[in-house]
Amino acid sequence: MSEPIEEWLDELNKLGEEKSMTDKQLKIVKAASEIFAEKGFAGSSTSEIAQRAGVAEGTIFRHYKTKKELLVSIVAPVMAKLVAPFVMREFYKVLDSKYDSYDQMLRAILENRLAFLEKHLNVLKIFIQEIPFHPELQEQFEKLILAKVFEKVTPNILRFQEEGTLVNWSPYTIIRLTVSSLIGYAAIRMIYGKREGSSWNDEQEREATIAFIMKGLAP
Repeated sequence: MSEPIEEWLDELNKLGEEKSMTDKQLKIVKAASEIFAEKGFAGSSTSEIAQRAGVAEGTIFRHYKTKKELLVSIVAPVMAKLVAPFVMREFYKVLDSKYDSYDQMLRAILENRLAFLEKHLNVLKIFIQEIPFHPELQEQFEKLILAKVFEKVTPNILRFQEEGTLVNWSPYTIIRLTVSSLIGYAAIRMIYGKREGSSWNDEQEREATIAFIMKGLAP
């Protein structure tokens, strides 16, 4: 198991009011985290998780009634107790800074979050792969991540609108369109950017993405 997964799960086991996981639960969650990241939720099986965890398959169902419950037991608490503070801790420094332009802020956001993404790629794959298909995880993400980003970014957007450098749309619309473009860039970068022999030019693609956003949001 990679160190980032260990780091996240060790922190999870220390956080919150919930009783810490038993040794068997921790083995199950570690194995499930690895396999969900590698194969996705739909492509994983409880028998494979049990084999990697070194426990009987029945042991999984003594702790988690279904595979879905196992997924939620990993993602929801981590989202609430670890992802939100862990993601936002360093991100707040970026969002609370003052910028001369919206594109300057976007560059700072990309630099900060791409470093985080690369360090914790295996764990974040679970969120990227599964959030679109599970409403309860979407709700956690919107409440704990997007709401905080919206709160921090909105004052900057309003200031740029007053200065006449951003279109006079609602901050929600501007953030939604911006996040969609940045996530698209990050996802393609993750798939193709690290592939051997790839012609991906990261600096060029990053600047093109920012230019695309700025032209679309020009007043």
